Amino acid sequence: MPSSHHHRHLVLFLLALLVIVAFSAVAAVGGEQEAACDAEYRQEDLRPDRLTVLLSGFSERRLPLLRAIAGAYAAHPLVLAVVVLWCNPSTPDDRLHLPRFPARVSLHRTASASLNSRFLPHPSIRTAAVAVADDDVLPDAAAISFAFAAWQQRAGARPGSLVGFFPRSHHLDLARGRWAYAAPQPGRYSMVLTKFMVLGVDLLRKYSCSPELAAARAVVDRERNCEDILMNFVAAEESGEGPVLVEAGSVRDWGDPRNDANAGAGAATEMKAVGLSSRGGVGHLEKRGECITEFHRLLGRMPLRYSYGKLVEAAVGEQGLCSKGGRLVRCDRE
Repeated sequence: MPSSHHHRHLVLFLLALLVIVAFSAVAAVGGEQEAACDAEYRQEDLRPDRLTVLLSGFSERRLPLLRAIAGAYAAHPLVLAVVVLWCNPSTPDDRLHLPRFPARVSLHRTASASLNSRFLPHPSIRTAAVAVADDDVLPDAAAISFAFAAWQQRAGARPGSLVGFFPRSHHLDLARGRWAYAAPQPGRYSMVLTKFMVLGVDLLRKYSCSPELAAARAVVDRERNCEDILMNFVAAEESGEGPVLVEAGSVRDWGDPRNDANAGAGAATEMKAVGLSSRGGVGHLEKRGECITEFHRLLGRMPLRYSYGKLVEAAVGEQGLCSKGGRLVRCDRE
């Protein structure tokens, strides 16, 4: 039988191997971030009349849907390019490249699964605005056009603006002495989600390249959550205002838990199962409240601001579309 001496050496070897792997992953992420932040950048060279979509993906089960969504974005006349950010390092290349993505869609494999990679200022971006989007949400053409127009209007007067379809809020929990994360409060909200968010490239650089935010980015990596909350912090700090909620067209949301369990399009239950919010429940809300509290502590200030209005194309209700009873209807409809 192997001696305890041999067991001790085996344990030490495995620990050393884990340290090397972890160090290599950190070095790769740092190198990718450094390259993006050091790239030559001139705002005047960026096109103000077009949009780049940064579409994040991780789950291989969602690849068919991801390809369809990327193609729909690429077909929009205001979209100059779609960049698919694949954040699962273990996926084999052939799973990603076959079948091929549509024209005007490029694939970028990130150095790690870090959610901070969603906001890297890639040198390939040639537009002043980007749309950061999830791989289970697709606004229709009218919704994309309206959100981009709202951003153009707002950004001209107030740099650092965020525009989105899915609002959330925060409030101070006096009993517990900490911040809480919640659904929009009646009449006000303070954040928009990265389900679909339009912002300026300057915010990507502020988020990814600012040394002051290094500790906050480390929280995102540690929790594998809250990157959207941190971006809302960054935008509010830059603009001095809350985000802009828009309502136009419709937005198909495969990840909404109100979809029928037997909905089609690649098994909606699988789409929901891999989402952070769907599998976290109350714990997910608690974790995000902790993130807000931690970001406040690290920055030494609370930049989030409430917004009280929204821009609407027409009188519409909730925009997310769910599959219910074999039909696509708004998710708030019974």
